[in-house]
Amino acid sequence: MNDKHLRDMIERVRRGRMSRRGFIRRMAAVGLAAPLATQLLAHGGVAMAQTRTAIYKPTKRGGGGTLKVLWWQGPTLLNPHFAVGTKDQDGSRLFYEPLAGVDSDGNLRPILAASIPSREDGTLAADGRSVTWKLKQGVTWHDGKPFTADDVVFNWQYARDPATSAVTSGSYKDIVVEKIDTHTVVIKFAEPTPFWADAYVGTFGMIIPKHLFQDFTGSKSREAPTNLKPVGTGPYMFKDFKPGDFVAGVINPNYHQPNRPHFDAIEMKGGGDAVSAARAVLQTGEFDFAWNLQVEDDVLQRLERGGKGKVVLSEGGGIERIQLNSTDPWTEVDGERSSMKTKHPTLSDPAVRQALALLVDRDSVEKHIYGRTGAATPNMVNNPKRFRSTTTRFEFNVDKANDLLEKAGWKRGADGIREKDGKRLKFVYQTSINQPRQKTQAIVKQACQRAGIDIEVKAVTASVFFGSDIANPDTYTKFYADLQMYNTGTGIDPERFLRCGLSTEVATRENKWQGRNVTRWQNKEYDDTHKAAALELDPIKRAALLIKLNELIVKNQVEIPIVARLGATAVTHRLVCETGGWDNNTWDLANWYKEA
Repeated sequence: MNDKHLRDMIERVRRGRMSRRGFIRRMAAVGLAAPLATQLLAHGGVAMAQTRTAIYKPTKRGGGGTLKVLWWQGPTLLNPHFAVGTKDQDGSRLFYEPLAGVDSDGNLRPILAASIPSREDGTLAADGRSVTWKLKQGVTWHDGKPFTADDVVFNWQYARDPATSAVTSGSYKDIVVEKIDTHTVVIKFAEPTPFWADAYVGTFGMIIPKHLFQDFTGSKSREAPTNLKPVGTGPYMFKDFKPGDFVAGVINPNYHQPNRPHFDAIEMKGGGDAVSAARAVLQTGEFDFAWNLQVEDDVLQRLERGGKGKVVLSEGGGIERIQLNSTDPWTEVDGERSSMKTKHPTLSDPAVRQALALLVDRDSVEKHIYGRTGAATPNMVNNPKRFRSTTTRFEFNVDKANDLLEKAGWKRGADGIREKDGKRLKFVYQTSINQPRQKTQAIVKQACQRAGIDIEVKAVTASVFFGSDIANPDTYTKFYADLQMYNTGTGIDPERFLRCGLSTEVATRENKWQGRNVTRWQNKEYDDTHKAAALELDPIKRAALLIKLNELIVKNQVEIPIVARLGATAVTHRLVCETGGWDNNTWDLANWYKEA
């Protein structure tokens, strides 16, 4: 499909000569997933659909008892601006809300916004340089204070301040937010910006109250009592929090949506492991919902036969991958390991990185571990399909890896481990504790041994590995190892995810390791391409630029993709909920209910 044909189709939808559904169906036929098709329509001046996939049946607020959910990695803090891991983002979302969420089809749904900006009503500028958000009237914080435009502007100021070291800074640092009136703000972009639905939307869009955080900005941001005792606008109000173990909330009697929430209270239990979490829903029914079932698929199928619930799979942008450290994690410079003032002594050799990529048996990982929950892939970005590269390939070939290393001068020593210039190919390969990841480590280690590479596997408790404690040396953002593995979602538009390769996003002690580039890789071509993609309004050209970013990461072996993961959760048969793969698991919590 060429550029002119695409634009003609968008214009036909805008004029009512083609249905949205028909357009999305045509796009799917050429490999374009629904989320991006929806974004293309928005860019072309077609108002975004505000649909609901499930009908909310309760006719009154409350009365549903306690909703019991299980996050086997328990949240460690409840400030969304510091939430580096999914568990902290999901925990924060019990209490805090963004202007809009993203449903399972990739549509924006207003939450604290009165409506979604569009070209039709003039709130989405045709030149891509501004977007106006009209805020919902009558919303109050849990302490009774009104939610206004001042809170929205404050969150921009808070997140963009380098001294705050917010993980959300990338969404706010390059924009200007101005208050129009008490319930209207305008976001201004320095350049035409195609993906305007970044700040204040979804995972990185949760809004904290100005009146409780204004005295704790910049270098004081970590001292705010409300970091652990949230006061939000969400369906549940804070009751109790034991970091890593337990979060509890009670019904918000003044919630801004009628007849919601259905439940009188919510209890989010942390700890344990993914298998026990799946069992607690599918087999015993002790909990209503379990998150992130990174469990071998054959185990999940056996547990489903328990009859209490089902596994729900959702398409998204999840990617399980191995990261290669570009810096030296074993040398300390000015009190910091993995410092930008160092380079990795062996992984800086392209031949070593290429060999490692050849030693990851993705097909075996898919077949023997993930099954229906993950597909082997050569790409970092797999969904929406429009952004998936067709030029990348993966190969498992121990002989070729041996040949590469031999020709690069890495010779086997007496113990079989390759070395060169006094440096040995010995790596620490870390990840969080769960069976699929430890089994993946074992598959990679075995192949590496056959190629003369010594792998020391390290398994870190998940709540520690994904923790937000800046004093903890074992977080993935510090990356005090040679190799590490985990999963991240790319979102409906991968531009934000692909900040993981930007020089300006390097995680360092200076920014409290909140930067998204934890490999510390730097590449001018990548930086320039990302900047161009961020400004390109033509959807065809922009997709090509984002695909190039994926290819630069993959072909330079900055990261080694393993499997494209589906979201996998366990839900009891009576619980009605929408999760999806494009936003937090708890993004639509206000609409969860139990059928009689």
